[in-house]
Amino acid sequence: MADEQAPDATSYIQHHLTFLAEPVRESGGFWTIHYDTIITSLILGVVVFGFLWLVTRKATTGVPSKTQAFVEISVRFVNVVAPIALTVFVWVLFMNMMDLLPVDIMAWVYQNIFHQHAWRGVSTADVNTTFALALSVFGLMIFYSIKNKGLGGWIKELFSTPFGIKPLWAAPLLIPFNLLFNLIEYISKPLSHSLRLYGNMYAGEIIFLLLGLLASSGIWGAIAGGIVHVGWSIFDGFIAILQAYIFMMLTVVYISMAHEHH
Repeated sequence: MADEQAPDATSYIQHHLTFLAEPVRESGGFWTIHYDTIITSLILGVVVFGFLWLVTRKATTGVPSKTQAFVEISVRFVNVVAPIALTVFVWVLFMNMMDLLPVDIMAWVYQNIFHQHAWRGVSTADVNTTFALALSVFGLMIFYSIKNKGLGGWIKELFSTPFGIKPLWAAPLLIPFNLLFNLIEYISKPLSHSLRLYGNMYAGEIIFLLLGLLASSGIWGAIAGGIVHVGWSIFDGFIAILQAYIFMMLTVVYISMAHEHH
């Protein structure tokens, strides 16, 4: 039997960007479950909560350890809605950092140990994950808005801000503009919140794959690819931290806005 040919660049990238997906219905359709994204996110979520639990369990009033000091500084830094913000930051950071694991080594692990040919380990490179997180924050923002302002106050705010409804004779004209303005703002928040994180992590994943292709082009390609790979890993690690920070800060801002009265 002839030896199998090495995959070309297109099939190599497609292989690494293929989800372990299954349609909800046999006939397919819009609803598809990405098992790799869900399972990886849940595992990292357990790791995050386990990490925070261990830190709080070993917390002391004396001289804190470096880990305890890191958590305490993080909590003080996001003292507005700190539990939500800290959870979002650490969880998103862990999911982002999966991008630093060598793609080919992890593909071998998924295929030979877990017997999964299609598996993507970077959950935040899946737009479904980032949209789910953004929509969760959006739901919390609506919840706290209604909780703090009342249902009537929230609805009144939708129709009366930012242009107001006075003078009263102009209210029929101002109300539609207020509502349109608020609807655009509400729709844009989860879109920008999710797509920023997804776009950056997806781009980082693609660049790692392209560097892998460069390394497979020969001895000089392997040397150049290895050098560039180290540099990109450092930069991508910084991007992973920055995007987790931005996602956390937007979460804080959006939920804090729910407490504001206009």
